[in-house]
Amino acid sequence: MTDTDPQKPLEHVRNIGVVAHIDAGKTTTTERILFYTGKIHKPGEVHEGNTTTDFMVQEKERGITIQSAAISCEWKGCSINLIDTPGHVDFTMEVERSLRVLDGAVCVFCAVGGVQPQSETVWRQADRYSVPRIAFVNKMDRMGADFDGVVAQMREKLRAEAVPVELPIGREDSFSGVVDLVEMKGVVFDDASEGVKFSVGPVPADMADDAALARAALCEKVADLDEASVEPFLENGTLSADELRAAIRRLVVAGRLVPVLCGSSLRDKGVQPLLDAIVAYLPSPYDRPSVQATDIKTGEPVERKQSDKEPLASLVFKISADSYVGRLFFVRVYSGVLKKGANAFNPRTKKRERILKIVRLFADQRQEIDELRAGDIGAVVGLKECTTGDTLCAEMKPCYLERITAPQPVMFLAVEPKSQADKEKLAAALAQLAAEDPTCQVRNDEETGQLILAGMGELHLEILVDRLKREFRCTANVGKPMVSYAETVTAVGRSEYMFDRELAGKRHAVKLVVEVSPLERGAGRKTEVSRAVKNALPDPALADAIEQGLSDGILTGVIARFPMTDVKASAVAVEIADPEAADEIALRGAAVMGFREAAEAAKPEFLEPIMKLEITVPAESMGAVLGDLNARRGTVAGTSARGDMQIVTANVPLANMFGYATAVRSLTKGRAGYSMEPDEFAIVPRAIRAQLESL
Repeated sequence: MTDTDPQKPLEHVRNIGVVAHIDAGKTTTTERILFYTGKIHKPGEVHEGNTTTDFMVQEKERGITIQSAAISCEWKGCSINLIDTPGHVDFTMEVERSLRVLDGAVCVFCAVGGVQPQSETVWRQADRYSVPRIAFVNKMDRMGADFDGVVAQMREKLRAEAVPVELPIGREDSFSGVVDLVEMKGVVFDDASEGVKFSVGPVPADMADDAALARAALCEKVADLDEASVEPFLENGTLSADELRAAIRRLVVAGRLVPVLCGSSLRDKGVQPLLDAIVAYLPSPYDRPSVQATDIKTGEPVERKQSDKEPLASLVFKISADSYVGRLFFVRVYSGVLKKGANAFNPRTKKRERILKIVRLFADQRQEIDELRAGDIGAVVGLKECTTGDTLCAEMKPCYLERITAPQPVMFLAVEPKSQADKEKLAAALAQLAAEDPTCQVRNDEETGQLILAGMGELHLEILVDRLKREFRCTANVGKPMVSYAETVTAVGRSEYMFDRELAGKRHAVKLVVEVSPLERGAGRKTEVSRAVKNALPDPALADAIEQGLSDGILTGVIARFPMTDVKASAVAVEIADPEAADEIALRGAAVMGFREAAEAAKPEFLEPIMKLEITVPAESMGAVLGDLNARRGTVAGTSARGDMQIVTANVPLANMFGYATAVRSLTKGRAGYSMEPDEFAIVPRAIRAQLESL
């Protein structure tokens, strides 16, 4: 993906992502960035289906971003390596794994919608990985645009130190440019040249007072946060443009300040100053702290500096199918150099991987290169057993990086081949989709024999099924989407299971003590083999069989075959009468059955996905909407006003949200809009449990 030549210093590289709520204008902003940096000759439009980064057929048809796309460009001596990410909640994993490897982010906000639900989600994701950010308030030409209101929402909802570094010149239809508060200049864009030409002059006279107050507030905030700025600010009562720019950069890199810019990407206004801000304020790989890893041999934490001279440490953060070269493995190199033709070590599989080819990407185009250096992002070809989140490192100094955590799927459907001849083809295609997308999970239903495809929502499943038919040419019968319930435990359970069977003339026997306990909500699944068990095994490698058995038990559940979550399964003791009979089959079987007995004793319960819902509704329809939410087992979290509309936030079980788009339009005569995202899993009421147990 990188446009950096081997001699370009890393301080002149920016690895960034563009993130936002759906329809805030990420892809349009990305398209204008490519246009103004000279990468494309004419910007595409989302509504015309001809943008550079939305190259999938499904993206062109729906006018949305589904997969994150990598692009690169040059601006004022800097290489900007950029990932355009989806805004729809069903594809939030694409944002998660992009932010995991990026050094900075541009958060795009709609000037009318403000801080919307998915805006909060991507902000939390960026917080999780300590990604420095700048904000771009887009759509300033729209009716109801409110720059000050969006900044206030950022401070209130996101608890961000959001400070404007620009002010809009004009509002709504009269929006024509921005005031640069750092330089105290007015920048007005030329409509006839699609914003390529712009004039820089003094601040408009009618904005002079507002601009002076805004700059004073900016200088005061910077001096309050940046120790190096205190002395010049106290001496002069202000900061020069150079002092202010340097201080803002220090604060952004440290994650203590979010500069806010504004513009209208669709109307070609404000994008060049955004590019200037990306170069001036967002960090290079050198500005980011050393990556934290774990030494394979000692289990101790180790640091890897962003340097070519350090041992190799890189992360596979995405896998994508490619019609020409097979599978592409997207890699971020944190230290060392990844070279074409060389070997890299995968600590998860404990095997070497051969790097057959390295490419840099421009959306769906690619160019072969010889190496990826520290700080680079690219894609490699030829890996055999890598999955998303794997580390590729130096074999002599092996380490592993923190894996990427995928959210729990909330919906599933049954898929079955139309003929016996299609069975293997369908299974292979589903396995490929699951390898590409960690939020796509595939399992076999033991009772029906059907393949179960799970995902993050109706749109996600619709896209997956569409790809099965178009890309993999699989004809299949597909069931209706259903809610993906989960199981958990609410107490501690313990079992002593004796596995003693004769299979193929050989005895397999072992007694295993398994303990199951609940974890806090959202913690996921954890398996553990105690040191006492490992020491008692005839071969320490047999501990892997126990862990696999515990994992199998968790995935199959104990009440109604739903996978379990927020549960910890531990093998705490083992008794071995005959070492030759204590083999993988015995230990894995004892772990599976011991887990089931322990989980049944640990008061298992069903969990259902709860959705966070935000509805924009006219005041006269509030009563009808609230009554409908109550009927859907919803809990209203709050209401607020936005212009002449009311904003209702609520938590509602996903099972009760099917058909909601039609219902809310009917209740409000088509005037309401809503957005929804997974919030948490919660224990189902007794009446719902009885229904699920009877399935």
